[in-house]
Amino acid sequence: MIRAIKGTRDILPPSSAVWNRVEATAREVFRTFNYHEIRTPIFEETSLFARGVGEDTDIVGKEMYTWEDRDGTSLTLRPEATASVMRAYIEHRLDQIPGVKKLYYIGPMFRRERPQKGRYRQFFQIGAEAIGAESPIIDAEVIELVVEILKRCGLSDFQLILNSVGCSNCRPGFIATLKQELAGVAARMCSDCQRRAVINPLRVLDCKVEADQPIIDALPSIHDHLCEVCTTHFAEVRTHLDNRGIPYWVRPRMVRGLDYYMRTTFEITHGALGAQNSVLGGGRYDGLAEALGSKVPAPGIGFSIGEDRLVMSVGEQTDPVVDVFLAPLGDAAELHAGALAAELRAAGISVERSVDRKLKRALEVANKLGARYALIVGDNEIAAGTYLLKNMASGEQTALSREQLAAHIRNN
Repeated sequence: MIRAIKGTRDILPPSSAVWNRVEATAREVFRTFNYHEIRTPIFEETSLFARGVGEDTDIVGKEMYTWEDRDGTSLTLRPEATASVMRAYIEHRLDQIPGVKKLYYIGPMFRRERPQKGRYRQFFQIGAEAIGAESPIIDAEVIELVVEILKRCGLSDFQLILNSVGCSNCRPGFIATLKQELAGVAARMCSDCQRRAVINPLRVLDCKVEADQPIIDALPSIHDHLCEVCTTHFAEVRTHLDNRGIPYWVRPRMVRGLDYYMRTTFEITHGALGAQNSVLGGGRYDGLAEALGSKVPAPGIGFSIGEDRLVMSVGEQTDPVVDVFLAPLGDAAELHAGALAAELRAAGISVERSVDRKLKRALEVANKLGARYALIVGDNEIAAGTYLLKNMASGEQTALSREQLAAHIRNN
């Protein structure tokens, strides 16, 4: 028997209904913030991610699905979407359109990492990018947007973690100091940190190995090295969040795992996910466009929600998937039920029809499907022009005319 590949999975009903609800909620919030959908290919030239994400990151070094095309081009399944969105922004000259470009995406990403709770090799992200402004107002609005998505999805008790990782002016000095400090302690850290301490010291702060945390906590803080511009920018972001009543925790050790981030970075965690408790992350990437070869600066900030992990956090309780279960009794009733079902569906009501003429069995199926109502149609109902609508939760039966059915179902 052929099974799904390790690290992938099938999303089946009724769980798929939760995914649809989460995505519909996100789309509605994006609409209210004037974001518009962008759809990029699921594979790109490998150099896009090497230049954008960073050659020394775990994603590029260990986790990407890469192959050589027939013409010798190296291609990669996208491990994240920000680099692809920026590539599309540059390629299609979206900088020529006035104002901040607000784009969102929903779709699969691919990383060959060890599967664990909430982490898959094909996983799904909901994300957004605001490109074209350096203002801290945009930073705060992006964070407000993602908090609104989580709240409307029903998530509570989450924590927003905030930091600034500086810019090209002040971060090199911090990295030099960090590298010097790591020279004396890296030998006591995990093998990944020993490698990062030499080639990319900032990545050490992103280490999740528990035994390394006391050493990391004693390392210098980026906040002691921020330039005046970055200090002011970070203070203004916090002021705007305070003004909106959005609580947050500042953690100087929190850095995002991708090289393109600068200044504002953030992460949201939730206790329901255990040790790997991050639901989403994001930050500012003002130099990404230039790293991808653009001659026109395109400052931006964005985030990506791990949809798999968000669905786990929200829980998979679903509303009834069927409004009406139609139970026709007899040949004439089956034909009549077909037209009746079409009328209800045209009114936006979900309908399932029984294929069993025995009423008891039909009601058992309706109950197992979680239908809100069972609609019984027999010769007597057709002759009288009225139908018995049974509330599956209370057992109450109501006699209704054909004209009354749709309104009653919608309003109750």
